[in-house]
Amino acid sequence: MKAWLSQPQIAAVGSCCLVGAITDEILYVANLGDSRAVLGRRVADGRAVVAERLSNDHNVAEEEVRKELLQQHPDDSHIVVHTQGVWRIKGIIQVSRSIGDVYLKKPEFCRDPVFRQFVSPVPLKRPVMSAEPSIRVKKLGLHDSFLIFASDGLWEQLSDQDAVEIVFKNPRPGIAKRLVRAALSEAARKREMRYEDLRRIEKGVRRHFHDDITVVVVFLDRHRGGDSPLSGGASAVVCNTPADIFSLTSGKPMFPSMV
Repeated sequence: MKAWLSQPQIAAVGSCCLVGAITDEILYVANLGDSRAVLGRRVADGRAVVAERLSNDHNVAEEEVRKELLQQHPDDSHIVVHTQGVWRIKGIIQVSRSIGDVYLKKPEFCRDPVFRQFVSPVPLKRPVMSAEPSIRVKKLGLHDSFLIFASDGLWEQLSDQDAVEIVFKNPRPGIAKRLVRAALSEAARKREMRYEDLRRIEKGVRRHFHDDITVVVVFLDRHRGGDSPLSGGASAVVCNTPADIFSLTSGKPMFPSMV
């Protein structure tokens, strides 16, 4: 509360969150927002790969998310607004769940004058965003090959299937960076630009072309158990290859003094 009194703008700071954990061949995925986890599974005797999405996009671009909000706020006709070609909660934000963004979760935090440019004319009577994660539990199979965890900046440009095929068809080292480059190439193509020209655009301006992109790729290697009776020769998932990680920001921080 003390920090909010001196810097009320921190009430508008928020983040999506995506977490994955593996134990005893069980994968747990929890997410808030529209970062996404996608599994790559080998098929056709290992000659091809298919994608399986393991998280829910908490984004009002999804019709089900809009329906959920409308059901929760039947007395607020402005709970979701279509503006500038996209759906937004209260005309402000696309994600419906996040860490932070308390000015859209607690009415007392949206009364400061700093938010008059953000908050719609309809007063905030109750929280319009949530910090309740979606959780997925999955038993990993023999042909489950790798996981891609990425922010929405990647998925705005690449489909789930496009992404898993890039990982499947290319060497492991630097694979996360390769995915980011593929996304940037697609963003450039949509603007009828070359990739090199897009890369030369300064940060801040580049946010008009693509969002921040963070990618983590985890390979699920299987190793046969030993000869001990306890192992029974069974195979086990072992993530002993370091995760490949790459992150690219497209804009400047909203509040530089807080970084």
